[in-house]
Amino acid sequence: MSEVGTVLLDLGEISGENIFIDGTKIESVANKYIFVWKKAVSKNMVKLGEKISMFCAECEEQYGIKIVYEDQITLQTLKRLRKKLYKLKKEEDVKFVYGTRKRKSALQRSIETLDAYIDKLNEYKEKIRICGKRNSYAKTDTDATFMRMKECAMLNGQLKPAYNLQHGVDSEYVT
Repeated sequence: MSEVGTVLLDLGEISGENIFIDGTKIESVANKYIFVWKKAVSKNMVKLGEKISMFCAECEEQYGIKIVYEDQITLQTLKRLRKKLYKLKKEEDVKFVYGTRKRKSALQRSIETLDAYIDKLNEYKEKIRICGKRNSYAKTDTDATFMRMKECAMLNGQLKPAYNLQHGVDSEYVT
């Protein structure tokens, strides 16, 4: 598109002095009840970080493992902890049990909790990556952002997934 604009400018068809910008919102066909808000994900990620730091402290105390340095807990730290817990499982020859009326060992509960925390942390990071600079996105159409639409039949200003399109016009050419 920029090459066409350059050709039109060279031909003298457009001046580049007066560009009129207009925009519109186009509703997406994504489900309007399946959304992700960046602020909520960030808040939940902070809460998860607190749970993870308490969990790591418990593991260090319970199993005598030192994995946290300078109070920095990263995904790599959690993976190192998981590796050490599995090594401990192998050394103690602990068998994992599943199903009803089976009592799990403390080591098995710790490993399962750690795996759940790692999965949730990866999920939150992916959601924030998809959001990028936006505040929200629809799960079924990640390009759509939630915004208020004018033509709501109920006139209640409901948020809907939509695209915000903008274009510039110079001398009757869309530039």
